[in-house]
Amino acid sequence: MSKGKVLVIDDEINILKVIELSLSSQNFLPEIFSNPLDALKRAQEIYFDLAFIDLKMEPIDGLQTLARLKAISPDTTSVLMTAHGSIETAVEAIKGGAYDYITKPFTHKEFIHLADRVFEHHILLKEVKGLREQVEEDYVYGEIISHNFQMREILKLSKDISDSDIPVLIEGESGTGKEMLARYIHSNSKRSGSPFVPINCAAIPESLFESEVFGHIKGSFTGASKDRIGRFEMSDQGTVFLDEVGEISKAMQVKLLRFLQSMEFERVGESITRKINVRIISATNRNIDEDIKNGELREDFYYRLSGVRIKLPSLRERKEDIPYLADYFITKHSPENELIIPPETLKQLNDYSWPGNIRELENVINRAIVLAKDKIIKPEYLPNELNSDGNKQYTSLMPTLSEIEKNYIINVLKTHPNPKEAAQILGISLTTLWRKRKEYKI
Repeated sequence: MSKGKVLVIDDEINILKVIELSLSSQNFLPEIFSNPLDALKRAQEIYFDLAFIDLKMEPIDGLQTLARLKAISPDTTSVLMTAHGSIETAVEAIKGGAYDYITKPFTHKEFIHLADRVFEHHILLKEVKGLREQVEEDYVYGEIISHNFQMREILKLSKDISDSDIPVLIEGESGTGKEMLARYIHSNSKRSGSPFVPINCAAIPESLFESEVFGHIKGSFTGASKDRIGRFEMSDQGTVFLDEVGEISKAMQVKLLRFLQSMEFERVGESITRKINVRIISATNRNIDEDIKNGELREDFYYRLSGVRIKLPSLRERKEDIPYLADYFITKHSPENELIIPPETLKQLNDYSWPGNIRELENVINRAIVLAKDKIIKPEYLPNELNSDGNKQYTSLMPTLSEIEKNYIINVLKTHPNPKEAAQILGISLTTLWRKRKEYKI
C-alpha cells in the first residue's frame, strides 16, 4: 500500500535518481524534478503529501520554492535539503514553513528514517485538521464542544428552554462547565443583549452577602461610604447566575426567597422597594438532595431555583470528547503553533479519571504546550498523576467521588501550596477550600 505522494526537487540528476529509488523502496510514490518551476506547475495539478526541496537551485532557490509551494498546497509537509548545513539555514527553513531540514550528503538509511518520521507527522496533522473541521461543523455549541449523546441532549434542552424565564438549576462536579452552560442558555435567550451577571456565592462573606446582591445606601453600615447598587440591580432585564448556590447560609436563603418570589428588594439601609426583571440560573457541585435532607437547604428555596434541573456529566462519563477538547485547548492557548497529540499521549489522557474534569484537562494541556518544543505533546510532558502507575489509584480501586475530590485537592496543593492560587485552580472560594481541607483532614 502506498504511503503517499512525494515531490522531490533538486538540480542534481544523480541525487534525484537515488532519492527516487529510496522512496520507491519504502512504498512512497515519488515524482522528481530538476527545475523548481516545473515542480510547482505539477503541484498545481495534483496533491503531494510530502516535498523534499534542495536549497541551492536555479532559477529560484529552495526557500523561494518553499514559499510558492506553501501558497499552492499549504497542507503539503516540506523538508529542505542543503549541502550548506548551519543553524541559520535551519532557522530560515523552519520560519519559511518547512517541517525539518537534512544536510547532504546523507545515507539511504538516514533519508528513509527522516521520510518515515515526516510522513508520520504529516498523517497526525491531517487527523488533527479532520478533528478540527468535524468539531467546527457539527459539535460546537457556542464555546461548548461535545460528541457525547448525553451532553448533546442537555444542550438541546438548554436551547429549548433558553427563551423562557423558567429558573434553571445546573448540577455537576467542579470543572464540568456549569457557568459555560449558563452562558449558553443566556446567549440563546431573548435576554442575550442584556447583562449576564455571575455571583460566586461561596466567595462572598455572609456579613456582606445582602449588600453585595441587593446593594446599600451611604452610611448603612461601617465602611458604606457611598451608595452602591447590587448585583441583582446590575442585571436588570438580563440573567443572574448564582454559582455555588449550596453555600448560601439559611438566613440569606430566607431573604433571597422573597426576591425570587416577587423580584422585589430593598437596598441595605433603605426602605424603598425596588422591582426588577431578571432570569435566575443557579449551579452547585453539592448533593442537593442530601442538603435538603440534612436541613442545609430550605426546600421552598430549592423549589424556587429548580424550575428545570440539569445534571452535567463528569469528563470521565464523556471520554469521547477528550481529543476534541484537548485540540480546542491547544488552539486556544497556542493558536500560532500546530501542535499534535500522538496516539500514546491520547491513550494516557483517556485512561485518566479526571477528578478535576474539563478544568483539569485544560490545565494539563496548557502545561504540555509549554513543554512541547518539538510541536508534539509527548506522554512525558503530562503530569505524573497521568502516567500508568498514577492512574492505578483512580482506576483499579474504583474510588468514591469524595476520594477523587480529596486526591485532586491534594495534588493541586502539592504544586500550588498558596491557598489563594490553589482555590483559583480548583474553581472554588478560599472558604470552600478551607472547609474541604477540614473535611478531608488535608
